[in-house]
Amino acid sequence: MGRKVLVTGGAGFIGSHIVAAHLAAGDDVTIIDDLSTGRRENVAAGARFVQADIRSPAARDLVARGGFDLLNHHAAQMDVRRSVADPVFDAEVNIIGLLNLLEGARAGGVRRVVFASSGGVVYGDDGVIPHVETNAKFPLSPYGGAKLASEYYLTIHARLYGLETVALRYANVYGPRQRHDGEAGVVAIFGRRLLAGEPLTIFGDGEQTRDMVFVEDVASANLAAGAWTVVPPTGIDNRAFNIGTGIETSVNRLAHLLGGAAGREPVIHRGAARPGELQRSALAVDKAARELGWRPRMTLSDGLRATVRALQDS
Repeated sequence: MGRKVLVTGGAGFIGSHIVAAHLAAGDDVTIIDDLSTGRRENVAAGARFVQADIRSPAARDLVARGGFDLLNHHAAQMDVRRSVADPVFDAEVNIIGLLNLLEGARAGGVRRVVFASSGGVVYGDDGVIPHVETNAKFPLSPYGGAKLASEYYLTIHARLYGLETVALRYANVYGPRQRHDGEAGVVAIFGRRLLAGEPLTIFGDGEQTRDMVFVEDVASANLAAGAWTVVPPTGIDNRAFNIGTGIETSVNRLAHLLGGAAGREPVIHRGAARPGELQRSALAVDKAARELGWRPRMTLSDGLRATVRALQDS
């Protein structure tokens, strides 16, 4: 018999792939999503769907009364620019929403919580690249601050209440079902524009780098985190794992690789550099390989081809 799993944000890009992975593993899956950015068509057959805001009493009661073994938390306010414009809203969703769910988990006897954090925003531009989990934390936005604060709350709940908490610090996730109308989805944005014969806008010189990790690899990391034998919570880093590739890819190179996947030479327009943008980002994944038995399998070229095919079919 599989476990009873609740996936918040399970109608979204990453969350829907995690739901599929849990269903394939034989788990009984419930999705909670308010559909503010998730899509009803992403709800997997075989999963129960509940439409609710993670800040609501209904969400807390669902966690408390659902008899879940595992809470996988991916629902979030994920727009960095919105967090800068409205940090109070960002904190309401990303911090208060998490605490609401954790209180439900505490009341309902949920054993494990897997949390979607972000390696791209908690480390900032400081430290040696690729970042290791123990690198200094220096978020550059309220969104990054909320992710870091959430990891501290998870550690507090682990120490006070015995929750088995695991934080996964994602690199830049891409793949099928990614929205192309948000700032985080550069692959989807570029892919859509290439297929439509439109130019790509690259801000600054385009040599800023990102660590691109395929969404199905991220889903497998979540399964591994759900099965991991947790260690005592001595701080936020010993129950946290970077999930990426350790490889830096410049925005310029990404544009040309996507052009190759789409069979079109990209036309590049240059925009002004954006203030506060990370210049370099990559995550070391040795700890995840050692403790979770996880490594990314998809190469960037293959992943981009799979993503372009999905965009053509959508």
